[in-house]
This record gives sequence, C-alpha cells and structure tokens, in this order.
Amino acid sequence: MSLSMKEAIYTRHTVRQYKKKAIPQPILDKLSKRIEQVNQTYNTKISLKCDQKDGLFLPLRYVIAKNAINYMILASDDRIRADENIGEASADLMLYAQTLGLNTWWIGGTWNHKKVKTQAQADHVIGILVFGYGETSGKPHPSKNSREVSLYEGKEPDWFRKGVDAALLAPTALNKQNFFLQGKGDEVSIHTKEAAFSLADQGIVRYFFELGAGKDNFKWIY
Repeated sequence: MSLSMKEAIYTRHTVRQYKKKAIPQPILDKLSKRIEQVNQTYNTKISLKCDQKDGLFLPLRYVIAKNAINYMILASDDRIRADENIGEASADLMLYAQTLGLNTWWIGGTWNHKKVKTQAQADHVIGILVFGYGETSGKPHPSKNSREVSLYEGKEPDWFRKGVDAALLAPTALNKQNFFLQGKGDEVSIHTKEAAFSLADQGIVRYFFELGAGKDNFKWIY
C-alpha cells in the first residue's frame, strides 16, 4: 500500500547509503512527470539525472556516500524568491519520492559544482536531491520542541499544532531548525535566521507546515 504525501512526512529521513539497485523506468517516469509539475507550480528548473557517479565531491563518495548516483538538480533562474521556491519544490519531490518507495538526501554544499552546473537547465543551482533505494530507511534527526520554534497568539488551534509538528520533521541545513512560526487567527508567518540555505530552508519548512496544517485552514503572511 503506497503512502500519502502527508504520511511520507513521518517516514522520510535522510539516507546517504544506497543499494546498487536500478530504479524501474515506470518509477523514473513518475518522477519526471512530478518534476514537470513542480517546475510549473514554483517556476523552477529542476532536472533529473541517473547513473551519474560524479555528482558528489570525490572524498564524500568514498567516506560517507554509497551508490549516490541518481539525483535531481535543484535549479531556477536567478530571481527574487528563487531559493525559497526551490525549497518548496524540493520538499514536494522528496516526499513524493518517499511515496514511491525511494529514499532521499538533500545536499547543499558538498555536490560537484563544476560537473552538476554543466548539466543544469538554469544558472542558479543551490544543490542536488539524491534519491534511490536506501541501505536503511534512515533515522530521525535531533529535534527542537514546538515551543522553541513557534508561537500562537491566543488559544492554539489543532491545525497550527499539527503544522508545527510536521515542520519539525522537515530537513534543514545542518539540522539547525533555524526557523520560527507565528500564528494569529488564520494567519501564519515564518521567519528564518540569515545563514547559508536559510531561504531554501524556509521553503521546505513552509511546505511541510502546509501539509501538516492543511492549506485550507490558514493563509501565509509575508
């Protein structure tokens, strides 16, 4: 039985070691179609690459990674909100991959910039999303509690709590969870500390919060 996108939030964990197992073409076709959809939705230019052994820096391939040869290039035109939109799009893709029985690894710094940028469909590339059949399913990352990352003015509704719980499961740069969610009535805002990948983190967290809370229950305040 396949997972829903919301269920995938709770089963997705970062995986760095992969089996030497080919991904069936029907699965790749589904991923390609999903990439087309998110590119249209978020105005991104993400592309899929398979059987590429040099997508990561050489030392990483031998020390940490194993068979990390399939990835999506996280790219967009260089524009306002590009990183945040890439974050939202990549969040959708990592959870969708999870529903297909795949595992993922969002890499922001240790990918092979020279090689990957020649493969990209846009000049603005911030990372890659590795995918495949993991040696394990990964494990939960250390997490802050909801009080450290959120505040609701007044009595906290159930949808806000569920959104925050989902947001805490989102991958962020170095697992620092440098975001803060504030709610009042049906309005929610998100803030991140300025740092590397903070805008991409904001997009990822925003997507996870929406899935957990339900998009019809609130509206974002920018």
